[in-house]
Parts: sequence; structure tokens; C-alpha cells
Amino acid sequence: MSHAASAVKALAFDVFGTVVDWRGSVAREVAALARQHHIEVDALAFADAWRAGYAPAMDRVRTGELPWMHIDTLHHMILDSIVSQFGLQGLSDSEREHLNKAWHRLAPWPDTVAGLNALKKQFTITTLSNGNFSLLTAMAKNAGLPWDCIVSAELFKHYKPDPETYHGVASLLNLPIGQVMLCASHPSDLRAAKTQGMRTAYVMRPFEFGEHVPLPKVETGEFDFVAQDFVDLARQLAA
Repeated sequence: MSHAASAVKALAFDVFGTVVDWRGSVAREVAALARQHHIEVDALAFADAWRAGYAPAMDRVRTGELPWMHIDTLHHMILDSIVSQFGLQGLSDSEREHLNKAWHRLAPWPDTVAGLNALKKQFTITTLSNGNFSLLTAMAKNAGLPWDCIVSAELFKHYKPDPETYHGVASLLNLPIGQVMLCASHPSDLRAAKTQGMRTAYVMRPFEFGEHVPLPKVETGEFDFVAQDFVDLARQLAA
């Protein structure tokens, strides 16, 4: 076991994209709803447009333009802003609410559950996600995700990559921040965590944004670990 691995006591996981396939999952639900209404829709483009509104919406909260609100509320706000673009403005309030909860029902990547179970044998495993607590709880129940605990940005009233989120998860686990490793498919999240003193593991998710979107560039040695998936990460950590 490497020195970096031996120092780690807990693994904190980004969720959207790292643990679950948001794009494919949302697209399937949008396509099913569109079929019920006999509407043709580019479901993957819809999923991409919905996700594209995520960071700007959080920034509106950060700047004080919007009050603090959890991700379910932001997702609904973005949804309402894009339905007409895709010809789905006729959805009822109950249909929009059900579609908004698609983010509670995201499917895990094929390696996710087996990899998490392997990692759980050696480490405490937790979420560290901008998703709200109820969303992450429902997702875990639906997808069979074996978390030891669920940590949401909602608990800190700060979204990643705000420093309060990384220090917050370490504080809740009663561990020095250097004994917690963020596992994520997004280098920007990992870089922010590293700046605050966390260990880092980059997990490649080449299909998060579609097969034609290249993986982000990372520097050799930039993160403590680079893994193909969670099973590979478990192998590297000797879990």
C-alpha cells in the first residue's frame, strides 16, 4: 500500500457523473415522458441542457442573487426554463415534479456498486455532493449504493467547490482533512479539494458527457491516484 493510501481513513465521493450516469438516466426518463405525449424530443440534448444550467444556478446563489436553496429547487427552476425549448411546455405540474425527481433515480455506472462495496471493507465511504440530503438518500435507496453515511452540501449551506464543503466533511467524520480523499471524475472539484489539503483520486468516466466528448486534461502526478473505475481504485488502494 502506498503512503498516500495508508494515510487515508475515509473516501468522499462526488456523485453526479462519478457515481451515477446522470446523462443517460435523465435522457431515458425524458424520452419516456415525451413518448406518452407523442412528442419527438432529443432526450440527450435535453439532459445536456438541464445539466448546463446547474453551475450558473449555483453561482446565482453564491452571489446572493438567489437565497440558499437545495438542488431539487434549482433543478426545477432550470427545468421550467428549458421545457419550451424542447416542445415540452405542456407538461402538467405533477409531470414536471416527477421528471424533476429523475435526479433521485439516477442509475449507477456498471462498476459502482461492486467497487464501493470493495472500498467499504477498508475505508469509511461517504458522499460529498451538491445534491440535497433527500435526493442523495433516495438515490442510494434506489440504486443500492452502500454508503456508510451521506454528506450533502446542504449541511454546510455551501456548494462545492467552496472550501466549507471539503472542511465540512472532514469535520463531520472527525478526521484531519489530510486523512480524507475525494474521489471524483471532475478535475476542477479535485483541484479545489487538494488546495484545502484533501487527498485526491481521479476516476475516469469517459461517457459522462457522451462518447464524443474527450476526457478532461490532467497533469501526470497531479492527483494521488488515477483510476479507470471504482474497481480499479479498490485494487490500487488494496481494498
